[in-house]
Amino acid sequence: MLKQLIFIFLVILGILVYNKIFNNQAQKPSEAQLQEINEHKFIKEIAPLAQKSQKESQVLASITIAQACLESNFGKSELASKYHNLFGVKASGDVPKVSLATQEYENGQWVTVQGVFSVYPNFADSVSAHTQLFLYGTTWNSKQYASVISATDYKTAAKAVQNSGYATDPTYADKLINMIKVQAFKNH
Repeated sequence: MLKQLIFIFLVILGILVYNKIFNNQAQKPSEAQLQEINEHKFIKEIAPLAQKSQKESQVLASITIAQACLESNFGKSELASKYHNLFGVKASGDVPKVSLATQEYENGQWVTVQGVFSVYPNFADSVSAHTQLFLYGTTWNSKQYASVISATDYKTAAKAVQNSGYATDPTYADKLINMIKVQAFKNH
């Protein structure tokens, strides 16, 4: 009888150990893990485009990647996912465009306004347009982003992006710097 009890105990123990081992291996990733995987995948897709842009224009790849992540919520925003605009670039002239609600910081508070944004066929064209904006400025100021181009480190470049009027968010530079630090792509 004792042998049978020991045998049953060992079988049950074996089943429990087996389930513990194989259930842990088969667990689905958590929401946080999925988000991190998707963010990494997005960065991996954008990084080569940003690196190519840096070679051609001196716009730091880390700034391009950080802006793409921040402005598009890692490619998940409607503007990015449907219209391939990673940077919230506004439309001007006779280009494909879409009108969407956006948040702007005006008179010390966040307000929702309608913005008219450029539409691109793919992310590569979005990165190219972002680079062109930094290289050639706006229709009203061709040198608007010259300080971004001349920056040699990501912190200086992030501050130059904000000081040049790229975004209305008063903490935009800090958000870019933090994004670069957290995502660890300052060497891009």
